Amino acid sequence: MNTATMARNNILGRLRAAPVAALPPLPDVKAWFDSQRRNEDLAQRVLRLRAAMQAVKTEFHDVTPTDWPDVLLRIAAAKGIGNLLVGSNTAHGDELQAHPLGQLQLVHYEQPIEAWRDRMFDGIDAALTSARSAVAEIGSIILWPTPSEPRLMSLVPHIHFVLLDATSIHSDLHSAITAEGWSSGLPTNALLIGGPSKTADIQQTLAYGAHGPKELIVLLRHATGAAS
Repeated sequence: MNTATMARNNILGRLRAAPVAALPPLPDVKAWFDSQRRNEDLAQRVLRLRAAMQAVKTEFHDVTPTDWPDVLLRIAAAKGIGNLLVGSNTAHGDELQAHPLGQLQLVHYEQPIEAWRDRMFDGIDAALTSARSAVAEIGSIILWPTPSEPRLMSLVPHIHFVLLDATSIHSDLHSAITAEGWSSGLPTNALLIGGPSKTADIQQTLAYGAHGPKELIVLLRHATGAAS
C-alpha cells in the first residue's frame, strides 16, 4: 500500500469514527411569518404595492378584464410606441390581437433569439408580459418566465408593460411561496421586479434603463367594477 493510499484511508477512518452530532431542530418558519403577518384585506395590499412601486417610478393603471387592451393602446399611442412584443400562444396576446390596433404593430415572440437578435435589441419598442403575482410587503411583481414569455421580454425592450391581476397580490413573500406551491417546481428564472431598471455611479447619480427597461407600466386588472 503506497503512502497516498494510507493517508487517504487514515482520513476516511477518522471521519467514519467521528461521532455524528444531532441536527438542531428546524425553525418553524410558518409560525414566525404567521405571527408577523399583517391582517390586511385586498384593498390594503393593493395600496401597499402601489405605494412601494410608484416610489421608484413605476406607472400604475387600473383596468378591468374588458378594457385593459384599450388602456394599453392609449398609453402606447401617448408614448409613441410603434411596436409591442407579445408572447406566443398567450391568452392576453390573443385578446390584444383581436382589438383594432391602429398604428401599433404586434410582434410575436415565435423564434429562437439567435434568429432575430438584432431586431430584438434594436427594433423593439416595448413588451407585454403577464405577472404570476405580486408581493405587497416588498413592492415587487413576480414574473414566471415560460417558453411563450421568455426572460428576455422583461429585460431587453425599453418599456415593459405588465398585466397583473389584483387578486394575486400577496401580503409577503412567504405567503406567495406557500400559496403558489413553489416547492413543487420553479422555472429557470423566477423574477421579482420592484421597478424599472436603475443604477447609480460612484457620484450617486441615479440613472434608469441602464440594465433593462427604463419604464415599467403595470396594468392592474381588477374584477369588473372593482377598480379604484
